[in-house]
Amino acid sequence: MKSYEIENLNVVNDTDKLVKYQNPKTTFIDLFAGIGGFHIAMHSLGSKCVFSSEWDKEARKTYEANFKDIAPEIFDEGMFIGDITKFDVNLIPNHDILCAGFPCQPFSQAGFKKGFEDTRGTLFFNIAEILKIKKPKAFFLENVRGLLNHDDGKTFNVIKNTLIELGYSFYYQVLKASDYGVPQHRPRLFVVGFLDHNIKFDFPKPIPLAMTMSDVFEGVVNKDIGFTLRVGGKCSPITDRRNWDGYIVDGQEKRIGVKEGKRMQGLPENFEFPVSKIQAMKQLGNSVAIPVIKAIGQEILKHLEDSYAKT
Repeated sequence: MKSYEIENLNVVNDTDKLVKYQNPKTTFIDLFAGIGGFHIAMHSLGSKCVFSSEWDKEARKTYEANFKDIAPEIFDEGMFIGDITKFDVNLIPNHDILCAGFPCQPFSQAGFKKGFEDTRGTLFFNIAEILKIKKPKAFFLENVRGLLNHDDGKTFNVIKNTLIELGYSFYYQVLKASDYGVPQHRPRLFVVGFLDHNIKFDFPKPIPLAMTMSDVFEGVVNKDIGFTLRVGGKCSPITDRRNWDGYIVDGQEKRIGVKEGKRMQGLPENFEFPVSKIQAMKQLGNSVAIPVIKAIGQEILKHLEDSYAKT
């Protein structure tokens, strides 16, 4: 069996290896943070989290359990908040990169005039407001690929126009987790932008698969790449088209558990879930695939570093 160590996926293998940064080159904020997929990826690249928000109380337990040692300031200084809609944007620390896997609430059907005002009433408005006031050098967003075609593309156009109106460049692409080392399809939309319009951004090229579903289960599985890890709907019959968590392993039917889910998402083996198994599986299904985030984050940081060198 091939090694499933996360470092083989170009991601840290052990949170013990994530050190507390005193003088990082860059900083980021982690909005709609979930269990901290963005945090792990960006921190492992040498960037420091200075602010985080997550409203779900169970996800907050998991986030704090895994990051309180490497980013104690956000907890000690009240910078790990719940409801971002009730927080004063001016109190958010200055930062270089805004990261967010934001929920896509329905946008108003009335108007779609253009720009910042059209986002009011949605959680995307809070991202836009932070960008408007804090002016980070870059943003890095993740969402489901369906956002591209939501309401015949109108929602995506409002988001695009808003970000451009705020002074940022705009790059987007749908990438699959299986193209960045981990064995699940998980196509997701990624959007990146910079205040420096001289930066010409390219999304990272795919890399070979670093582990298969046989490595995930530590047994023989009849497919190398698994289904996209999901929230809910578990235990459909394995032959059902809705099945996503059932696999034939060494001739027997098995279901994805927490250990397997962590491997499919590129989480460190020692990542903790101080919650019920049901909650842990829900949180895994809602998480980002860390190798994809790290690959994109690496490109963002490289471009920012090149931009600094020219100024």
